Amino acid sequence: MPDTRSMPVPDGLDGLRVDAGLARLLGLSRTVSAALAEAGDVTLDGHAVGKSDRLPAGAWLEVVLPEPERAPVVLDPEPVDGLRVLLADDDIIVVDKPVGVAAHPSPGWTGPTVVSGLAAAGFRVATSGAEERQGIVHRLDVGTSGVMVVAASEHAYTVLKRAFKERTVTKQYHAVVQGHPDPSSGTIDAPIGRHPRHDWRFAVLADGKPSVTHYDTIEAFPSASLLDVHLETGRTHQIRVHFSALRHPCVGDAAYGADPTLSARLGLRRQWLHARTLGFDHPADGHRVEVTSEYPDDLQHALDVLRPAP
Repeated sequence: MPDTRSMPVPDGLDGLRVDAGLARLLGLSRTVSAALAEAGDVTLDGHAVGKSDRLPAGAWLEVVLPEPERAPVVLDPEPVDGLRVLLADDDIIVVDKPVGVAAHPSPGWTGPTVVSGLAAAGFRVATSGAEERQGIVHRLDVGTSGVMVVAASEHAYTVLKRAFKERTVTKQYHAVVQGHPDPSSGTIDAPIGRHPRHDWRFAVLADGKPSVTHYDTIEAFPSASLLDVHLETGRTHQIRVHFSALRHPCVGDAAYGADPTLSARLGLRRQWLHARTLGFDHPADGHRVEVTSEYPDDLQHALDVLRPAP
């Protein structure tokens, strides 16, 4: 777990720059202190501050210190069929994750993971993060395919985690849902929390976390709609939960109420949900990166069946 230090700013540091004050107070280098501030890990009275802001005596200072760098842990390297690297350099690895693959190991999951697949392919990822999820800055559900980014360097891990937290990452999904949402384009603003009776599911709950989904209809079929979905927040199962709550569950999503007859007709064994495009500022120089993943065969087949014959 990260080491969080909380304390009032001592009188002797009044007026010092944040990076200089942290260096003196916690015995850090100015470089590390500045990096913590730039990553949003330094707050004064609950508000994030920059490295050149000034410390007022008596203000409540909170600093989240990074975990000490570890040697990379290779957890059962295993080649993963269908896992493709779309873009890689010293800082990032962008992959096309196939269905049936988890982002990282977790209790109860014995199947393939992105972490093990990259290890088997000879990629070194950042050591930051929990031991079993080193380099992982965001996740896709096991049953969701598409593009995701993994941090290869410690700097990239810090920058990308901040980018996801600050919502500067563009996350575009395509989903096929049952029926036709009305209106055909709109925003779903409904809090999401863990289901009160089934803790492996999530639901729209009054006391859940704020969750916002934007969507547009790309194509309407007789029994379903292909949607372009943009996430403003990133809750677990967010798209699946929001459209299920509207009574338009993702086709094939048995866990959230999809019609099994339609799923069988389309040959689907999972939800029709694909992480289509991911856009973010490159951690090294800030240039915008945008990577797109094509539909896998099972999702394309379902579309072909849904489209009426010409």
